[in-house]
Amino acid sequence: MATSAVWAQDLWPSVTKEMRPWTRWWWLGSAVDKPNLSREIKLLDEAGFGGVEVTPIYGAKGYEDRYIPFLSNRWMDMLAFTVDQANGHQMGVDINLGTGWPFGGPQIDEQHAATKLFLDEIDLKQGQAISFPLGVSDTKQSFSKLQALRAYKPDGQEINLDSQMHNQSGSWTAPEDVRVIALFSGRTRQKVKRAAPGGEGFTLDHLGKEPVQRYFSHFQEAFQGKDLQLRAFFNDSYEVYGANWTDRFLEEFEKRKGYKLQGYLLDFAGKSNDKEKEKRVKSDYREVVNAILRDNFLVPFTSFSNQHGALSKNQAHGSPGNLIDLYASTDIAECETFGSSFFAIPDLRRDSTDVRNVDPDPMMFKFASSATHTTGKKYTSSETFTWLTEHFKTSLAQAKPEVEQLFLAGVNHVFYHGTTYSPEDVPYPGWLFYASVNFTTNNSFWSHLPGLNNYVTRVQSILQTTKADNELLIYWPIYDVWHDTKAPFKTLSVHHVDDWLHPTEFYKQSMYLQRLGYSFDFVTDAILAKSTVQNKQVVTAENARPYKVIYIPSTQYFSEETLDNLLTLARNGATLIFETLPKDVGGLANLEVRRKKLNDLLATLHFDEDEENQYTAYGEGKIYLTNDVYSALETEQLYAERLARTGLKFNRRVTEKGTYYYLVNHTDKTVDQFVRLNNEGMHYTLLDPQTGDIFNLPVEKSAIRLQIPAGYAWVVYVSDTDKVDTDYRYVNQPQEEKVFVHPWKVSFLQGGPQLPKARTLNNLSYWTTWGDAVADKFSGTAAYETSFAIDKKSDKGYQLHLGAVGESAQVWVNGKDAGIVWAHPFTLEIGELLQNGKNDIRIEVANLMANRIRDLDKRKVSWRNYHEINFVNIDYKDFDASQWKLMDSGLKGPVRLFRY
Repeated sequence: MATSAVWAQDLWPSVTKEMRPWTRWWWLGSAVDKPNLSREIKLLDEAGFGGVEVTPIYGAKGYEDRYIPFLSNRWMDMLAFTVDQANGHQMGVDINLGTGWPFGGPQIDEQHAATKLFLDEIDLKQGQAISFPLGVSDTKQSFSKLQALRAYKPDGQEINLDSQMHNQSGSWTAPEDVRVIALFSGRTRQKVKRAAPGGEGFTLDHLGKEPVQRYFSHFQEAFQGKDLQLRAFFNDSYEVYGANWTDRFLEEFEKRKGYKLQGYLLDFAGKSNDKEKEKRVKSDYREVVNAILRDNFLVPFTSFSNQHGALSKNQAHGSPGNLIDLYASTDIAECETFGSSFFAIPDLRRDSTDVRNVDPDPMMFKFASSATHTTGKKYTSSETFTWLTEHFKTSLAQAKPEVEQLFLAGVNHVFYHGTTYSPEDVPYPGWLFYASVNFTTNNSFWSHLPGLNNYVTRVQSILQTTKADNELLIYWPIYDVWHDTKAPFKTLSVHHVDDWLHPTEFYKQSMYLQRLGYSFDFVTDAILAKSTVQNKQVVTAENARPYKVIYIPSTQYFSEETLDNLLTLARNGATLIFETLPKDVGGLANLEVRRKKLNDLLATLHFDEDEENQYTAYGEGKIYLTNDVYSALETEQLYAERLARTGLKFNRRVTEKGTYYYLVNHTDKTVDQFVRLNNEGMHYTLLDPQTGDIFNLPVEKSAIRLQIPAGYAWVVYVSDTDKVDTDYRYVNQPQEEKVFVHPWKVSFLQGGPQLPKARTLNNLSYWTTWGDAVADKFSGTAAYETSFAIDKKSDKGYQLHLGAVGESAQVWVNGKDAGIVWAHPFTLEIGELLQNGKNDIRIEVANLMANRIRDLDKRKVSWRNYHEINFVNIDYKDFDASQWKLMDSGLKGPVRLFRY
């Protein structure tokens, strides 16, 4: 496959630091020094990283004398040096606005710590009494306040005891059998997890205005007068366990909902017989939690970041609120991959003992990217590869389809999880973080990591310089999520999507539309409230790309204000599709007034309840009521992409000059067929993100031929103006050249614990099959070399197939670099490097760290010795590799050369 003309490389955008992958950079004990900071940043730059996200955590034992207290003058000096060194390499620096996670530390005393609601119940017989002062049942609580006190008769009648709850003596006697409910504001007593020296302390009350300001003021003092030059401040996923309250919650609730929550304690506690009212009270509570988390924490977090010349970056998942709105409250929305997915790609290794029993759901990623797209922002980031596989067993080939799922969902700014700072004098394997994957310089795949990183850079260069061409908005019915009789505090975690996401009609319809080939974003009540109509399209924000249709899946509970907003959009020219009409308003506040407004609005639609598929003009717009969304969309000439029928996944992006289709094949076979794309043009260009090559794709009857092997990706650029001269050479009727007949010489280049002896092989094989004890424990790089003769045809292409590789390789043909082969299908185009007659080939293969770590543990060498969690396996048990099987390492082949 020939490289195209140099000028055509302009079709790849100029690379910025954000286009390259970034990595979370763990500072163990903040035990950093300038020579090692300089060395590591240089190595990260050379490997293709564009920036780091500094997160200080617990330290390694035995190195306590190197620890630097968080935010001390010396720590700030190291941060400034890091930024300076990064700038010298055109890299960026983000920092976690804290240590470990979640936010908290020494500035947070018990008064401002994460706060928890306690609902104590006391059953009293007639004549029995409670004594004052009344204390909370949790004896560990040293900072609790009684905030509401009610007694309930068997028929549900309430006795208000609030006037007595602050009594310091005396008692109250039950006039008849009653149940007393006491509402206490207490503390979770959670400490910062994985805290670094100087960062230890209670977790912050994220819902309280004063605690949040107290937290930020601590940094304000440390940053005073300093030119930080930081790109962004980061907040990790919401792991503030049980923090369901704040001391002033009752005031906030009454201000926002117009009634006193303490007047409905029986319903709130789930002890009433009126389950519908219980759902409504709990929904109101959840809505207020969502609002104050946004207003008291995330909005001030963004304001603080911007005041210091930085962006705010937040992981909203796990939060007790509307995730899309919470993602949208900061400058960069960040999602997360945790665990690994199954892909049908042939020979892609997936050992059930090496992965967690949890698959990332790409639809979950769209909550973050939808927030970005609908608010007109540029970046959606991701914490990427967390626990992708067991330590030391993750290959670059396994990373590729996982990061591709993020790109397909709209993520365009990935952060690897992660890289551990490790001084040069620390013995192998260096300092490591307790959770995989460790993208460190001691990892034997490090020399081949630029293969993955360059791929990520090319894809992100397209995704960051274009806009998502998602024509459809799908409404997320949050009130259906909030209305249930479960515990009041409801967090929406990536680990519990089977509870709050998968069973919903919203999810089922989203999956259905995606399989058909539609591109969409999710939208919320708050975003719809700010939306307008221009040229019959919905504009959600100034810099957002307009949408053609809003789809509302079947819902039970619906905001009357949102329905009013939707109908206003329709009146102004928008097209709406309802699967069913809303049944009722949500919540309890002002219920009858809001219910009447909803019904009055619905009455303006004049739909016949007995008909399934209906349509009405509404002002300048249209409204459909149908359970056949596909037909309604086709009626509106909004068509699914035919390419979805091939099994390919896609992300369609647009610029003023044309359309980019990012296409990925995660199936078990090559997709080779003609496809007509929805966005057509005069010229179709292939930009190969694996190699950077650019080719013209011939057009036949408005269709192009896609020939994408399993595990491979294309970017197809459709334009009326840009064209390249070199046509893509399709692989047609490949013929194998039977050239590899000579022995292979194998020599070991770098790695350890020691280099095995060189040898000659008549048949290719993994070095772990030789019965060589030194080779069995070796992790590093070995060169497989041979020569072959060929009668080269100048009009033919030549494709090298490496066969089975353990685990990645760099190929040299006649002394020239042919490229890194790091993922399936492990092929290379080498025609330009071949010469007629004799040719030399050198394949430098790197394995993983697993076999060397196995040897360390078999010999009981002490290498994992950290404070806090120390080092665990993928099941969070003590790590021990001594019983592992050897991992295949080297080149098994067969290596084959095909002419086509």
